[in-house]
Amino acid sequence: MKPKKILVYFSLLVVVGASIYGYMIYRDIFSANTKFSEKEVFIYIPTDANYNQVVEIIKPYIEDIGRFNMVAEKKSYLANVKSGKFLLKNGMNSNDIVNSLRQEVPVNLAFNNQERLEDFAGRIATQIEADSLSLLNAFKDEKFLQENGFNEENVLSMFIPNSYEFFWDVNAEKFRERMAKEYRKFWTPERLAKAEAQNLTPLQVSALASIVHKETVKKDERPRVAGVYLNRLNTGMKLEADPTVIYAVKKASGNFDQVIKRVLYKDLETVSPYNTYKNEGLPPGPIAMPDITALDAVLNPEKHNYIYFCASVTNFGYHEFAVTPAQHEVNRQKYIAWVSKQGIKR
Repeated sequence: MKPKKILVYFSLLVVVGASIYGYMIYRDIFSANTKFSEKEVFIYIPTDANYNQVVEIIKPYIEDIGRFNMVAEKKSYLANVKSGKFLLKNGMNSNDIVNSLRQEVPVNLAFNNQERLEDFAGRIATQIEADSLSLLNAFKDEKFLQENGFNEENVLSMFIPNSYEFFWDVNAEKFRERMAKEYRKFWTPERLAKAEAQNLTPLQVSALASIVHKETVKKDERPRVAGVYLNRLNTGMKLEADPTVIYAVKKASGNFDQVIKRVLYKDLETVSPYNTYKNEGLPPGPIAMPDITALDAVLNPEKHNYIYFCASVTNFGYHEFAVTPAQHEVNRQKYIAWVSKQGIKR
């Protein structure tokens, strides 16, 4: 065979070989490489994780980990692992997967009416990487509290129940700072002016709003309930709010899981700064985390002459309001009779 033909055949073999190799590389990079049935899954890569840890995390979702490794190496991912929450879609190829592991997905973090910092820390720890102990320590940090005008009794006021966007790997200190920022954002000049008009500070608004929140789940009734308590404060009366007594009993026992539907006379004797039957004015901090409707109810109370209210036995969930003690006693007796008929002892 002539040298020229040999060169031609060799060149063809090289081209064919290169084509096959190129196809294999293309297949490894761009063919589907997932093995989960769901439309999409989220994976969580902890802070300071190395590549080997990432492989262990994603292995259950990858069809061919060798193909993924090859692409990850070529795209310099091995030395550039990123922590956070990431989205994998069914049918993704290795190239898509590596790209996805570089694009952290935010978490829509939400929380509601928590009674204690411990409960709140536990609730948040289920949604971000930081554990409940690191969160609790961050919330109680003395320097942070002093710099932001809080103490351990009222710092619960800082956390306004809502939905917030975070990255999953946010640490406890950064979460805390963001919440402080959101608190300051909430207290607009307009809200501050309304608080001043009620002769209340923002922290006092939060304390009163927590009582209003606990008194009624009916958002449309909260401005009326807020008006009752403000009337009592303005006339020098004690608040005599049952939710504060319930909180005092729970705090004294250390058992916040107990359910108290009926306040007993002995409960009213509980010695606690939170017992507003014994102490004048507002408690030292919120008895729970009031939501925005409760806060705005205190800032925009209904104007009326009501001093008393009692749970309604005809319009469940709402209350009967009264101006005089005699009117209130009629409503109260109706409620006592109904509670007794239901067999509610506690």
